Amino acid sequence: MADTTAVKAWRSHGTARRSTHTVRLRVSAALVAVTVLAVLLVPPLVQLDQQAVDLAAKLRPPSWSHPFGTDDVGRDLLLRCVYGLRVSLLVGVVAALTATVIGTAVGAAAGALGGWADRAVMRLVDTLSSVPHLLLGIFIVAMFRPGVWPVVVSVALTHWLSTARIVRAEVLSLRSRPYIDAAVSGGASRWRVAVRHLLPGVLPQAGLAAVLMVPHAMWHESALSFLGLGLPTHTASLGTLIQGARGSLLAGQWWPTLFPGLFLIIPTLAIAGLAGVWRERINPRRRSELML
Repeated sequence: MADTTAVKAWRSHGTARRSTHTVRLRVSAALVAVTVLAVLLVPPLVQLDQQAVDLAAKLRPPSWSHPFGTDDVGRDLLLRCVYGLRVSLLVGVVAALTATVIGTAVGAAAGALGGWADRAVMRLVDTLSSVPHLLLGIFIVAMFRPGVWPVVVSVALTHWLSTARIVRAEVLSLRSRPYIDAAVSGGASRWRVAVRHLLPGVLPQAGLAAVLMVPHAMWHESALSFLGLGLPTHTASLGTLIQGARGSLLAGQWWPTLFPGLFLIIPTLAIAGLAGVWRERINPRRRSELML
């Protein structure tokens, strides 16, 4: 009787976990969809200039005419946040894809070659990892004039290291599989084995790393812009909006800081939620636990 009760309790626990898993997936997908639609549709549909200055309407609190209020020069904060999110997403997606390509290439080459080449590459990765990302990013972006692409280069060149480690570990795991031994015994070249067998096996992990890197890159861009080293101050990005609202916050106007911060936090949580679901699907042990 006690065993039956324990089994029922365990099954109900598994059902609750699956329900939580489904809710998280739907909420995260809905938030990501709303974010993408806002970035794509609001600028062409709203016929307003996000740079238009109206000093008579500066620092107005949220209202029907300005749902997020206005900033210190009277610009509509909702429209500025949407444009800022578009720029931050552009930087995050492009930088994440670039860093993933670099990390995948380096990690796959190190794992496939092995020997001294693997050791040399990983020592380089360890050396670069010892330098804080933000400090190295500041050094890189300082060599260029402020703009979107210097920030993309800075973020991409400082975020491929973790992907290289993940891909290398996955390649080393795949090299011990029987079908790899069969391919080598059949006369397949090292290049053919890497392209036809090893690289497809690491793509799910590399894709997951890219998705997880998007919010990280967005935060990195926001930090650089907040410090005045990323995008120009007149360019709407979430970092520049928060940086420009510091004086208003000290004066008691909370909305110029709150809403850009929410536009940064909510997409981050949504993307992280989708990435968590993806991780559970490609990890057999976690997937089996969810099915209990």
